[in-house]
Amino acid sequence: MKRTHHCNALRPEHAGQTVTLTGWCHSRRDLGGVLFIDLRDREGRTQTVFDPQDLSKETFDTATHLHAESVIEITGKVRVRPAGTNNDKIPTGQVEVLVKELRVLNHAAVLPFPVDDPEVANKVNEELRLQYRYLDLRRPEMARNLRVRSKVATATRVFMDEQGFLEVETPTLFKSTPEGAREFLVPNRRDPGTFYALPQSPQQFKQILMVSGVERYFQLARCYRDEDLRADRQPEFTQVDIEMSFIEREDIYALIEGLLKRVWKTALNIDIPTPFKRISFEEALNRYGIDKPDTRFGMELMDFTEDFKASTFKVFSGAVANGGVVKAMNAKGMAGATQGQIETMTEYAKSFGAKGLAYIKVENGDWKSPIVKFFSEAEKTALKTKLAIEEGDLILFAADQWLNACEILGKIRLYCADVLKSQGKLVIPADQFNFLWVIEFPLLGFDRELNRWYSSHHPFTAPVADDIPLLKSDPKKVRGQHYDIVVNGVELGGGSIRIHQPDVQKTIFEELLAIPPDETQLRFGYMLEAFKYGAPPHGGIALGFDRLIAILCGTSSIRDVIAFPKTAKGVCLMTDSPSAVSARQLRDLHIEVKAAVKKDAPASGAPAA
Repeated sequence: MKRTHHCNALRPEHAGQTVTLTGWCHSRRDLGGVLFIDLRDREGRTQTVFDPQDLSKETFDTATHLHAESVIEITGKVRVRPAGTNNDKIPTGQVEVLVKELRVLNHAAVLPFPVDDPEVANKVNEELRLQYRYLDLRRPEMARNLRVRSKVATATRVFMDEQGFLEVETPTLFKSTPEGAREFLVPNRRDPGTFYALPQSPQQFKQILMVSGVERYFQLARCYRDEDLRADRQPEFTQVDIEMSFIEREDIYALIEGLLKRVWKTALNIDIPTPFKRISFEEALNRYGIDKPDTRFGMELMDFTEDFKASTFKVFSGAVANGGVVKAMNAKGMAGATQGQIETMTEYAKSFGAKGLAYIKVENGDWKSPIVKFFSEAEKTALKTKLAIEEGDLILFAADQWLNACEILGKIRLYCADVLKSQGKLVIPADQFNFLWVIEFPLLGFDRELNRWYSSHHPFTAPVADDIPLLKSDPKKVRGQHYDIVVNGVELGGGSIRIHQPDVQKTIFEELLAIPPDETQLRFGYMLEAFKYGAPPHGGIALGFDRLIAILCGTSSIRDVIAFPKTAKGVCLMTDSPSAVSARQLRDLHIEVKAAVKKDAPASGAPAA
């Protein structure tokens, strides 16, 4: 069995040659007694022709009864297609192979869903596609995604090698350091009652590598988080993990811009302009209501705090009196929003603690809203001027504490964009990619419920050097040296310059994050110890590789760019995992299961409830 060409190789210059092709029966058409089968392999498709005049009756009957996706080998002569029958949608569309010999390598059963029609396949229930993932991956769209993923991984490794980085593998059996998302735990059979944890990131190991003198490290790292899933999350995922010694933030910006420029050129043949725009965390929230803004469209938030601080509309003036702000946005062209759409936006506002949503519809020359009667002429003029209000606009308000007001309108802004896109009123070109760095984050946030500070990035992030004296006296004013890279409203990754002084790190752990000294020693003692022996200044970043590939492939779900993803419940439908294990396995691990066992658990040796 040796093919002479793959199914995307033949062109008119091959006419007259005898070739052997292997692959899957992608589609079959019977036209006037002559059978046409599109043969597909990983590289593409070729049309093959089964003419009963050139074949034995047995061979032609075999071809006639082939199911879709049967695996075959054909030998035949290449010829140019008759005039008017070319298929310009595929590279081999000018030729076909007149079959002389057929060999069936494997018959396929009737498929649970078609793989030859993308419109039909895309409407198939996703759970069915995941159950038969091996069929789903045969679809050209999915095969293309895997190819892009492989090319980008290779381009990343080549680029990082050119920049002098070492690829170092860090352990996937790690120490439990509970923070942020829940961890997956692995019981240790040799020491009952102790556990490994699968790493949420290689953060601590890569910092230790800097202490070790590696200076430039990267890894396409597998990471694990036991958290509720969304379209852009999986319990196991891949990130491009990077750490560098003796650098400042500008070095990270330049490196990542160069890497992404290479990746976009490799995957899409697009030259993205550099350097990327930079925007502060505060400006991002003020203008877009989110710290990962999509800047491909307008509808920016405007501040009206000063304009309404003495308003007779008490909701606005009261918010200002309580230290809050009044913000508004213009959803241009959305005055015709349905009651259902208004209710959806109101629910978004309520989810942030607001009592409701104030809005104005501009229709037929009137401002339609029960709140307009409270506005002075000066307040109306301020709205009209700052928001450029026109006929057909929808004005939306938020009056609350600064962060809440920003986030309310930020959520509604994205919803309005989706509505306008569905109506054809907002068109964003598929090849438009707006990159930006979000910078100047606060180092710490304050949790009012727990009455304590928490790291807005992670506890290893270095404060701005000038702000270190404020760590104990005024933590809220301390700026962190961290940064996020964002494209089209998606956070591709984030990183920071790290703390490399053991005393500063200890202060963050114990005095600001209120981690008891014994727990600090238990969880991070080895890092603090390592830092005593000459830790260089260092910093890094991690890019979400799955999200990156999803953007390049134009899909909203990272499940479409992962070969074998889990469902939203963390289940692999193809292998039916996670699953119950035997009583003997549990006994060896010194584990007793208290939860009820599923009825479909293996009968032999299944653990007792």
